[in-house]
Amino acid sequence: MANIAVQRIKREFKEVLKSEETSKNQIKVDLVDENFTELKGEIAGPPDTPYEGGRYQLEIKIPETYPFNPPKVRFITKIWHPNISSVTGAICLDILKDQWAAAMTLRTVLLSLQALLAAAEPDDPQDAVVANQDNDPKHTPRLCKGYLTKKENDGVLHQMTWPPQSLDLNPVQMVWDEMDHRVKAKGPTSAQHLWELLQECWKTISGDYLMKLIERMPRVCKAVIKAEGGYFEECMF
Repeated sequence: MANIAVQRIKREFKEVLKSEETSKNQIKVDLVDENFTELKGEIAGPPDTPYEGGRYQLEIKIPETYPFNPPKVRFITKIWHPNISSVTGAICLDILKDQWAAAMTLRTVLLSLQALLAAAEPDDPQDAVVANQDNDPKHTPRLCKGYLTKKENDGVLHQMTWPPQSLDLNPVQMVWDEMDHRVKAKGPTSAQHLWELLQECWKTISGDYLMKLIERMPRVCKAVIKAEGGYFEECMF
């Protein structure tokens, strides 16, 4: 790594460790690589949000061109948030992309990520499935809270099985979500490749699958009525 990047990140690393603001907000950072090319961050879920009580670990990679280019950051801890990928942990935040400035620091990044948990931007999502659900906010707190459990021996919150999605009453949307999941798993590399994968995935959606979606609708409607419009869990078929 270039000397300017090493010197800069060493100074910023110490700044986070000594900062009263980061300490107050329960933000931590640890060294992974002695060359300061990789760090491990941790932010606490902001109070009065669905993420309160959670601790979220971050992978932070420092490029050789730092501070003229932003660090590469992703969530290691799985999190249900419209601006964070539920699969890869990738983050949609402007200062980690085109709005980065060399005057910004590691402390800036960590505080901004914590602020993002308190103020999501569902209109500019990283994860469309979560963003669509976030537009119906009555489900979000329970999903987030249900994703965490308290471990009695150390008092630390640890992740559980990924929470089920609140079921949509639109069978067409369910089909699209299924195709979206299958296509993303194959990793399209171009618009043409995406089109080919969509056609391929559509052929794998059986008539039996579509019929089951239709047949389950009365059961789902009853569950919605019983839950009075709130969150509920129900088997797919």
